[in-house]
Amino acid sequence: MGKKFFTFVTIWLVSISFMLFGEDSFAVEQSVKVRLPKFNVTINENKIDNLHREYPLLLYKDMTYFPMTWYDCRLLGLETKWTQDEGFKIIQSNVTSSYVPYKTKHKNRNSYNATIPTFKITANGNAIYNSKEEYPLLSFNNVTYFPLTWKFAHDTFGWEYDWDKSKGLMIKSNNPQVKTVNLPKYAGENDVAVFNGYYYFVETVDTVNKTNKVYRVKDTNISNKELVYSYEIDTSYGFNNSLTFYKIDKTLWFYYHSGGAVMGEDVYCKVNNDGKATVEESGYLDFKNTSKGTLKIYQGPPLNGPNLFLESKEGGIDKEKRKRIGNQNLTYGWHIQDGYSPDRCTTVINDNVYILASTYPIKDGEQNFIYTIDLDTNETIKITDFGVKNFKIASNKIYYVKDEDKYLYVSNLDGTNEKKLSDNKLEGYEDGYYEVDGNVYYTVSEQDGRMKLYKVVIDKEDKLVLKENLRNIKIENNRLICTLLAEEDYGIKVFNKSGDLNLAITDQVSNSSVDGEKILITSGTDKSIKLVKLKSN
Repeated sequence: MGKKFFTFVTIWLVSISFMLFGEDSFAVEQSVKVRLPKFNVTINENKIDNLHREYPLLLYKDMTYFPMTWYDCRLLGLETKWTQDEGFKIIQSNVTSSYVPYKTKHKNRNSYNATIPTFKITANGNAIYNSKEEYPLLSFNNVTYFPLTWKFAHDTFGWEYDWDKSKGLMIKSNNPQVKTVNLPKYAGENDVAVFNGYYYFVETVDTVNKTNKVYRVKDTNISNKELVYSYEIDTSYGFNNSLTFYKIDKTLWFYYHSGGAVMGEDVYCKVNNDGKATVEESGYLDFKNTSKGTLKIYQGPPLNGPNLFLESKEGGIDKEKRKRIGNQNLTYGWHIQDGYSPDRCTTVINDNVYILASTYPIKDGEQNFIYTIDLDTNETIKITDFGVKNFKIASNKIYYVKDEDKYLYVSNLDGTNEKKLSDNKLEGYEDGYYEVDGNVYYTVSEQDGRMKLYKVVIDKEDKLVLKENLRNIKIENNRLICTLLAEEDYGIKVFNKSGDLNLAITDQVSNSSVDGEKILITSGTDKSIKLVKLKSN
């Protein structure tokens, strides 16, 4: 409703402003007769239903005209801007949108009156002298219409333009398209994923013993469901059918919770090459694969002493060997400050473990240090002599936020050559930071909890990359895929490693999954599933 209102008000203001103040203020807008086309029109494979459309396509001098509404423009990779000095500007941009039919209950008439606007118009920087154009831009129903001439569609915007007597007019723009994936309706009620040519989704079977079934379908044959995994939902502590997909080392995983908050457990499952999932771990823990076996950090309540183990298989799957590792005077994988919370920063590089640890019993001033543990010798070395909120390792550097001042820092893997990076404090619960091919980004929560995205600029003020408010960020193929809050005009904005906008997607998003060049979106309005394929870097 907001974007529709924006269209009405913008075009109305443009018309009124030039009627009152423009250089053609005494020119009277000419009224012309337009009609609805009787042939089919297809825009980016979307067949237009003109009969019930609030903003139908029109015919003037036997030329088809397209409405420049908010969604229609972005469907074709266009944006419009209005300034008093420069007038109405049509700009080809990195934008896209699902097709919005603007459907109404009433039927349109066969013909209407439109007007030829007199305000200044430019398309991709080139002036359009509307009074001299054989096919001028028109104004109808408070919206500007532009003609789908070869000059506009092909020469100015580079679209594919085709006319077929039986199929009608077909226009295809070159911006990435948002396409509906015809998964079952229930797919959008839980998490979904796109991975290695398959879509993954969950069905909750409503029987006496409620069951979650995880399915996958090929992206080239979505009608053929394959069962990946099935489990009964534990309802003894309430109904929780939530399941979350994620990736580890180019492998798809998912997890779900079973039981209550204290006595329950998280269950972690890996999807194997045959398309079947197996339970790999369960409990309240963090775990990492190493060349020596599985590293496990137990994080169930209450916090207690040494909780770091290495489990290896020797002599077969039933011959499991488990041993404590690290300094036994430390407790691992917790951030301790005004309480304690599980930490998931643990990173394994070759046979060295980087992990957050505190002395146990807990002592003030000896909390949340970064340690490294050699899996061959069990030597445990303290890297920092100050507490950190969390850390990440990227490009052979450690990035961390200090407890004492909440700024972002970077150092060598041994803690030397420390440098302060951020101009702003990372104080919020959701604040994060990301290294993208040598570029460093971070988010900052404002007092109302809204997040902003900044890029670190050495020796200069950090750059505000995104003025809109963020919900979350995913990194894939050296891109930042930013999901915005529902109140924003766009649902997702994609930036390249340098912080330049690759694509803005209008669709509001409740959830998303990214795999290579593909973004799978769960619509925030109707839970339908959409797919966007990005252009290669």
